[in-house]
Amino acid sequence: MRRLFNALLAGAVALGLAAPAMAQDKTIKMGTIIWEDLTPITGITKKVLEDKGFTVEVTEFSEWGIAYAALTKGDIQVIASQTDYVAQDYWNKNKNRLEKISPVSHGLYQAIAVPKYVPIDSIEQLNDNADKFGGKIIGIEPGSGLMREAADAVDAYGLKLQLIEGSTAGMTAALKSAVDRQDWIAVTLWEPTWMALKFDTKFLADPKGIFAPPQGYYWIGQKGFSEANPEAREVIASVYVPLVDIARINAAVNDGKAMDEAVADWTALHEDLLKRWENIKSY
Repeated sequence: MRRLFNALLAGAVALGLAAPAMAQDKTIKMGTIIWEDLTPITGITKKVLEDKGFTVEVTEFSEWGIAYAALTKGDIQVIASQTDYVAQDYWNKNKNRLEKISPVSHGLYQAIAVPKYVPIDSIEQLNDNADKFGGKIIGIEPGSGLMREAADAVDAYGLKLQLIEGSTAGMTAALKSAVDRQDWIAVTLWEPTWMALKFDTKFLADPKGIFAPPQGYYWIGQKGFSEANPEAREVIASVYVPLVDIARINAAVNDGKAMDEAVADWTALHEDLLKRWENIKSY
C-alpha cells in the first residue's frame, strides 16, 4: 500500500512539475498599421489583454505588405486588418496560413465628401456645380486605395472636375481653410476620422457603387493562434470599438494629446465596459 501511495504521489508531483510547461504563453506579439483608425483599436485591445495578465509587445508597420509578411513569418502573432477590401489582396494571398479571430469594428468607408453646408448630396451633382468647386476634387497621397477609387469615380461619372493628388496634410489644410470661409470644397475622405467631427462633413451618394461599401475590421492571426492561445483569443474577441470612439480618440490626438494618452483616457472613461469585456471564463 505504501509503495502504491508513493507511486501515486510521485506521479502527482511529476504532473505538477510538468503543468507550467503546458501553460499558455502570456506574451502576445501584436502588430499595427500606424493609421488613425487602427492604432486606437490596437491600444484598447492591448490594455484589455494586459488587464488579464498578458504582456503585449506592439510592432508598428507603415504598409500592409510588410505587416502581412511579418504575420506569416511569425514576427508578430496578431494584427487588426480590413480584410474585405482595403487589405483584401494581402489576405487572399496569405489566408491559408492565417485565421480570422474576431470582428473588432465595422463601418470604414471612404469616398468623396463635402461640408454639410454645401447643398448637394450625390456625386452626380458635381458636374452641375463644377465652377463652385473650382473645378477640383482635393485628394491625398497618389497610389492609395481611396485615390484609385476616386479616379475610377471620375471616369465612371464623367466628371469635369480634376482629381488633385497631394497629401493628407494638404487635403486637411484645404478643407479647414474652406470651412473657415464657408467655401465649397470636395475632398477624398474616410470614416472614421476626426475631420468628419471637426469639419462636419458628409459623403456624397455613389449610385454607381464605385466606392467599396462599409468595411469591417478583424483581428487576424497566424493559423492555429486561437487553438494555442484560447484565453488570449477570448480576450481579443471580447473587444469591439465603435467608429465614433475611434474618431473621438483621434480628435483628442489632433488637439495635442499623444495617442497613448488619448487611449488611456478612453479606457479610463469606459472602465466598466472593459471589466465586462474581461469577464470571461478562466483557463
